[in-house]
Amino acid sequence: MSTSPVQRSRDERAPGGRGRPATGRDASRGPRPGRVPARRPPLLPLALLVVLPAVLFALITWQVAARGPLLRTDARLSRALVRPDRAGELLSDLGNMQVAVPVLAVALGYVAWRGRRAGVPRWWLPPAAGAVVMILVPLVIVPLKDLTARHGTPAVPPGIGYFPSGHTATAAVAYGAAVLLLLPWLRTAAARRALVAAGAVLVLAVSYGLVRRGYHWPLDVVASWCLCTVLLSGLWLTLRGPATPG
Repeated sequence: MSTSPVQRSRDERAPGGRGRPATGRDASRGPRPGRVPARRPPLLPLALLVVLPAVLFALITWQVAARGPLLRTDARLSRALVRPDRAGELLSDLGNMQVAVPVLAVALGYVAWRGRRAGVPRWWLPPAAGAVVMILVPLVIVPLKDLTARHGTPAVPPGIGYFPSGHTATAAVAYGAAVLLLLPWLRTAAARRALVAAGAVLVLAVSYGLVRRGYHWPLDVVASWCLCTVLLSGLWLTLRGPATPG
């Protein structure tokens, strides 16, 4: 069927019309194969993950250092929760460096091997970032213990240096970093959800065991949660930079 000159003129002016294919400026409007557009992290979730935990950590640290009224509530909660038993001790042991750090080491090695084998650009960056975050834990926790000099609960021998909880921080960073590193290599949403749930359960189990056994006050544990949320958020932002497996 023949077309009129007016119809042909309209087709030629329309991008991708029958008169010619979409090229140049018109073609650039569509997505380019093999390229993923860069996306900035949403500001509100980023603020919740970094600013809010940092502010809460500063508030708790101030209360501990000043022996503020929040410690009375902390002591009452501890008395209600402490039940020294074998179960609490076993759960708290999951936060030992001898247990948690080897789990992270296996994840670091696996991610490095998979990344290099797949030809991922800067494959070394995710495992290196995970290792750095783990190294930061004692560098941050130990000076804070010396600075606050908080006494332990009645369930432990007299001493200071219980704030913040080093076992909680070790567990949160080791298991949390392992989860963040392994997530891009899991193919199904179910597998990713299971991995996140396993990491959360491990951290919560350690936290519960420490408080139940009386090794730490509840605020010691909560403060470590806040601090590690900031550290893991930094790791998450770092992992968004390098190329990830498709």
